[in-house]
Amino acid sequence: MIFTALFTSIMSDAHPARTRENEETTDNKTKTWRDHSSEKDRLAHEEQEDEGETLRCPECESANLVADEERGETVCEECGLVVDEDTIDRGPEWRAFDSAERDEKSRVGAPTTNLMHDKGLSTNIGWQDKDAYGNSLSSGQRQKMQRLRTWNERFRTRDSKERNLKQALGEIDRMASALGLPESVRETASVIYRRALEDDLLPGRSIEGIATAALHAAARMAQVPRSIDEVARVSRVGEDEFERAYRYIVRELSLEIQPADPSEYVPRFSSDLTLPKETERTARKLISNAKEQNVHSGKSPVGLAAAALYAAAQLTNTELTQAEVSEVTDISEVTIRNRYQELLDAWDDRNSHASRSDTETAAQA
Repeated sequence: MIFTALFTSIMSDAHPARTRENEETTDNKTKTWRDHSSEKDRLAHEEQEDEGETLRCPECESANLVADEERGETVCEECGLVVDEDTIDRGPEWRAFDSAERDEKSRVGAPTTNLMHDKGLSTNIGWQDKDAYGNSLSSGQRQKMQRLRTWNERFRTRDSKERNLKQALGEIDRMASALGLPESVRETASVIYRRALEDDLLPGRSIEGIATAALHAAARMAQVPRSIDEVARVSRVGEDEFERAYRYIVRELSLEIQPADPSEYVPRFSSDLTLPKETERTARKLISNAKEQNVHSGKSPVGLAAAALYAAAQLTNTELTQAEVSEVTDISEVTIRNRYQELLDAWDDRNSHASRSDTETAAQA
């Protein structure tokens, strides 16, 4: 210990400048660290202040903000101001009420879909003949990829049932695209066709016929109907075969399909004819009045919708000819004239009844 103390003293006396230099370096490092720490504290404090500002109501300066997860909004409890909207929900789109259901619904990758015969669970080899960098493949590699595509397609459709399903679902997707039907209708049509295939309803009937009938039934169930003529125009089978297949699957699968409402055709026809909203509302009133007086019974809903639009155009002084309505709705001008007269007669009866009621009320008063 004595030797160590003497050695330290001698070294300090021998190199006093170096010792002071080391002390100054240490002090500078300590100062720099303290400055850096204070800068970090200052930035953190500013961030906290910024967060505090964003978490306060800009109207009443209240900090009582409530997040409405159902509507994706942040609302002030004091004044009711919507402080933030369109909040991003980073959770799953499904709900689970216990751990077993959560494990069952949890998944990785793209969701399954009934629009593909394998529900989208198999792989698919692209047709571009390019590598990951976008460079074209050599002739040998292209031949190899073509063989892989062939074998992959064979493995995806291993039996006749899967080949049947693949052809039918492709037909449903093609017709739905031509008719402008939404994704939900295509999913429902795919489920209906799968049920028909599982119940062995296809022997003796064409794949295209059952697929067309399933799509028509799905559109009716989703209340976005298409007329029989519209569906038959995009189908590969005749109208008679399509109608027989439709009646067959509705009866065998016990599908609950309500009769088509003429009002469901009005918005689409009105949009195609570029009619004003007033004319569309009047057409809806004409159809509603016709249903109250039971004029629509036994009539084609498409014909009633076409006649209601023409009658509404006459009542609202909108330029519209029977030929234009016939071209858009695919209903003959004779049918439009007949239904048009029936709708106007029902409308006049309603107005005359209302006027008589008003007269009697006035007389009693």
